[in-house]
Amino acid sequence: MGKVVQKLSFWEKAGYGFGDLASVLFWQTITAYLLYFYTDVFGITAAAAGTMILVSRIWDGINDPLMGIIADRTNTRWGKFRPYLLWCSVPLAVVGVLTFTTPDLSYTGKLVYAYVTFMLLMMLYTAINIPYSSLLGVITPDTIERTSVSSYKYVFAYLSGTIVSVTALPLTQYFGGGNEAAGWQKTMMVYGAAAVIFFFIAFISTKERVMPPPRQKSSVKDDLKDLINNKPWLILLAATIFMVLFVATRISVIPHYFKYYVEHQQLNLFGTVYNLGFVELTSAFNGIGQISAIIGVLCTKWFASLFGKKKAFIILFITSIISNAAFYALKPSDVSWIFILQIIYSLTSGPLTPLIWAMYADSADYSEWKNKRRATGLVFSASTMSQKFGWAFGTAFAGWLLTLVGYQANIAQSEAVKEGLRLLVSLIPAFIGILSLIVMLFYKLDEDTMSNIASELEERRKNRKDDFAVS
Repeated sequence: MGKVVQKLSFWEKAGYGFGDLASVLFWQTITAYLLYFYTDVFGITAAAAGTMILVSRIWDGINDPLMGIIADRTNTRWGKFRPYLLWCSVPLAVVGVLTFTTPDLSYTGKLVYAYVTFMLLMMLYTAINIPYSSLLGVITPDTIERTSVSSYKYVFAYLSGTIVSVTALPLTQYFGGGNEAAGWQKTMMVYGAAAVIFFFIAFISTKERVMPPPRQKSSVKDDLKDLINNKPWLILLAATIFMVLFVATRISVIPHYFKYYVEHQQLNLFGTVYNLGFVELTSAFNGIGQISAIIGVLCTKWFASLFGKKKAFIILFITSIISNAAFYALKPSDVSWIFILQIIYSLTSGPLTPLIWAMYADSADYSEWKNKRRATGLVFSASTMSQKFGWAFGTAFAGWLLTLVGYQANIAQSEAVKEGLRLLVSLIPAFIGILSLIVMLFYKLDEDTMSNIASELEERRKNRKDDFAVS
């Protein structure tokens, strides 16, 4: 049996990446700055913000499989998944602006407003991002090419993250002119307009090639049964929850870490002394992290080819965990080491997400091989659900811990709060990362297994030409 080959052009891979260039304008802003926005700008407590984010994202996570089921059953002349890039981009942009708008309301009114706008934002994000993620599973049947496409996807994702990391706080200062609330609203207007354009580029650049058999009966019950019995997918699900919790716990308090623990510092670079404050340090730290992650992502295919996806994931994750835990030993004046460890952490954690998403695509092939049915949207949507649960609990946990140790916005913090910030960016996420590694040890779909599965699936498609459309 011959090996499946379905090469894609650079332009289609890059075009697909534009979808994450759009998505991460929202995602990075939410993950890196939402807790800070709610506590220090919008005006609610860290615990209330954390709980709100937890409830909203759990609800949103539950919606993910529902959206996957809907997408799997969508049939248009543009395909199953691509149309949603067109239909949902403008509503997502509008609600994104509303979420980062600070209304003149009572505390209770603000809390209700936050719940409504953020839940609506995440539901719209789900409606566009689940189909976009699922597109990876049908853009080509070639598993090696899917890893390559996944790498492009995350190069663009981290590029978008870099844009947000470097520009968000300076833009809020520029647009706000001293009014941080107005600055955030106008910044989101810019991000939203850019996202609409980027989603359209992704829509016109891509093509869906792998379709389920025309005679496959549409059954939600059977799709869910196949998913629950997909052991590799279940392992990836658990590993993803812990991996995202590892990242989310840390990143959600980075602005607080620099504002209240590191504070103003001097950095000597090549004989020139720079006086750096909260905005400069946070933007530089997040920006350097995103750039380093892009470099790591560009090496994903090389790592996967050298070690295999699972081994590459484990080796890189161990290095990332160690570099992250080392933050606990740093003092506020250790600015150089703060940035050095951030570079190491980001270089090694950058490839983790494209590797695990390529493994999700493999688990969709495994399910089709085992059950003779395909539900790509459900596989990826339920996988995205695990990501959102990880982000939800990570951000909520950070907010709860900050309130527990006495955090209050825009005042000098106690030593207990500072110690809590140190733990939240170092040892706590490192422990969670170890749990993800332990789970991943049970994943069994190695490269030889997937090569055999891909070859057998290709043979089936050749023998039943009208069952699959692979163009």
